[in-house]
Order: sequence, then C-alpha cells, then structure tokens
Amino acid sequence: MNQQTVKNPETPFPETPQLNDRDILNDALSTEKYLCHSYETAMHEASHDALYQLIFTQLRDVSKQQRSFYDLLFTHGWYTVTPADSQEIQQVVQQFQGYKQQLQ
Repeated sequence: MNQQTVKNPETPFPETPQLNDRDILNDALSTEKYLCHSYETAMHEASHDALYQLIFTQLRDVSKQQRSFYDLLFTHGWYTVTPADSQEIQQVVQQFQGYKQQLQ
C-alpha cells in the first residue's frame, strides 16, 4: 500500500473556536457532496423527461461547484490525497471485472 501523500504547502489559518476559511470550505465541500448525491438519486427516479433534464443541469452545476471547493482546499494544502499504486489499481480492476462477469 502506498503511504505517500500528495499535498500542497498549507496556508496558515487561525486555530480559534470561530470558523476559519478552512472550516468553511470543508463544510461547503461536504454540503456539495451531499447535494450531488441527492440530485443523482432524484435524477434517476425522475419519471418526466423535462424534470430529468432540469435535475441533470442542477447536478452538473453543483458538481462543478464541488470541484471548485475541492480545488481551493487542495491548493491551500487543506486537502490531502493518497495516490494508489499500480498494484492497488490492478486489484480493483480485477475485482470489478469479476463483478462484470458475474452479471453476464
């Protein structure tokens, strides 16, 4: 397992009981993730094409905003990612290929 992380230098923030920029962005990112999930569910359950298209448009807009919040957090060093190594990726590929074969 790859323990190396990808992170930008951290922008300092005040560590006080009040909300700071990092806290606000983290909250906004969590909210956008929740909205994306909710819009996806609503979109897949929409029975009318016009409603489906409206929800799809909203989902696309919310998804773009979610990415903007992620980019800001990552740029400021407040969001860290751990890249998967090629062996981990291959294991997941094999797992899902097995699922696909089971469904055929």
